[in-house]
Amino acid sequence: TSKDFPASACNKKIIGARAFYRGYESYMERPIDETEESKSPRDTEGHGTHTASTAAGSLVSNASLFDYARGEARGMAVKARIAVYKICWSPGCFDSDILAAMDQAIADGVDVISLSVGASGYAPQYDQDSIAIGSFGAAQHGVVVSCSAGNSGPGPFTATNIAPWILTVGASTIDREFPADAILGDGRIFGGVSLYAGESLPDFKLHLVYGGDCGDRFCYMGRLEPSKVQGKIVVCDRGGNARVEKGAAVKLAGGLGMILANTDESGEELIADSHLIPATMVGAIAGDKIREYIKLSQYPTATIVFRGTVISPSPPAPKVAAFSSRGPNSLTAEILKPDVIAPGVNILAAWTGSTGPTDLEIDPRRVDFNIISGTSMSCPHVSGLAALLRKAYPDWSPAAIKSALMTTAYNLDNSGENIKDLASGEESTPFIHGAGHVDPNRALNPGLVYDIDVSEYVAFLCSIGYDVKRISVFVREPVSSDICTRALATPGNLNYPSFSVVFNSNNDVVKYKRVVKNVGSSVDAVYEVKVNAPPNVAVNVWPSKLAFSAEKKALAYEITFSSVGLDGLGVSPQQSGSIEWSDGVHLVRSPIAVRWIQGSVSSM
Repeated sequence: TSKDFPASACNKKIIGARAFYRGYESYMERPIDETEESKSPRDTEGHGTHTASTAAGSLVSNASLFDYARGEARGMAVKARIAVYKICWSPGCFDSDILAAMDQAIADGVDVISLSVGASGYAPQYDQDSIAIGSFGAAQHGVVVSCSAGNSGPGPFTATNIAPWILTVGASTIDREFPADAILGDGRIFGGVSLYAGESLPDFKLHLVYGGDCGDRFCYMGRLEPSKVQGKIVVCDRGGNARVEKGAAVKLAGGLGMILANTDESGEELIADSHLIPATMVGAIAGDKIREYIKLSQYPTATIVFRGTVISPSPPAPKVAAFSSRGPNSLTAEILKPDVIAPGVNILAAWTGSTGPTDLEIDPRRVDFNIISGTSMSCPHVSGLAALLRKAYPDWSPAAIKSALMTTAYNLDNSGENIKDLASGEESTPFIHGAGHVDPNRALNPGLVYDIDVSEYVAFLCSIGYDVKRISVFVREPVSSDICTRALATPGNLNYPSFSVVFNSNNDVVKYKRVVKNVGSSVDAVYEVKVNAPPNVAVNVWPSKLAFSAEKKALAYEITFSSVGLDGLGVSPQQSGSIEWSDGVHLVRSPIAVRWIQGSVSSM
């Protein structure tokens, strides 16, 4: 409790609230300045309110942001309770505070930990990653830990929170758009997106200029020349500074509107923002054409028309967000990450009263709900679904819950095509979306699960070369020198619901073992396997039929991958496929992601 957070701030929904700041204060070598930051569980930034309400917010009718996305807002698990642990402060989130909070949550008896936090840059080694260490402790106590994969896409090897005992979530779009068209003087219309809600532009077209010709292509604050911008619409390139800040820079220089244009890095990924001036964001293709129009036209003009909220099968959804961090796994090539994708683009959820919807100091507005994007938004969707599964199956392990979400995920969009990647416009792959998009209702009845005991995670750590000292960081007690006598033959033998295969010049055959447990209603179920082999790979599953019984609730199989015909590098160094076990009722799908690399692979 504190001045701004009395005990009465808790209720039947928020049943616990704590703040962890000793790591932060020790780093600063002074107490928190309470005129600048709230030394309490109070959310002054918005992120925690948004993620908590997405996971387990109660039903609120007539919710919206400035009339956008108006409707009934509800979390994934509306009847779940929330305990909040504040671990992040203005400079970031400190390892000791993260670990203290995770230990406290476990001690408090939570069922799921939802962590929309992660390392910046590439994933640290597991034993130097506070979230990996804390979540191992959670797994020991039967607590599911669901984490964001990160927003560092579309580059490869960018996924963080990739320990195999974590549920790692990427971000995808939904079938709701906030269209705002950029209309050029020559009549061409380019579709964009915006959440602008102030006065509209005059009903005639305005002079259109490019930020790069007026002082700064990225439209940094104070860098645009007012004499070139006044009364005009400015095209600003995405990148560098905050998207909404670009519009504020245009406004400061006397501009009346902004077209925010993607560069190739973000491709066709459009993120709606509650801009401070009339503005829309367009994709890289449109951006190139608009810049070309400015260059070639004697007197370029434009206007922007805002079209509100549109729910439509076009464009198809879901697509993977370009910002969503990807594999391959930078630490252990034999474990596929991320695990799944979930809605993370333009998500409406609750917001703090302490700051505006853009989180910028220049934004005086205050809202009850906000629409924002990130894997921070996709993670709590999956956390809430994990809570529903935990309630439905109280005796399931965290690995079984994760397995149910992964093996029932879907890979087709709402037009029936394979899910696309917004960064490239091409089909997405398991290195980008893991097992696919979560499917809550199917996850309730997965048929089979791939279960993993904590001792198997220890055997996994042994298989990647961790010694007694490094393993003791996770188990948090002295371990005997013979702990690795049951090491896995390969990290790929961990009983994971997906397959990641690496071929190299010394190795063109890879064998993995798996055990599946029958959790369906029929104890005598018989499952047969269907193999969708990746190109240039032969896949053999033995046995190809699994007959369960009351005595045999869990059965093992072996899967062999062989590189065929060439070293793979002649085609593509990455390919994908899947295997599907079915008893005629359930379909238990595991993705296969294959890489060919020169030389040998090492896992550390």
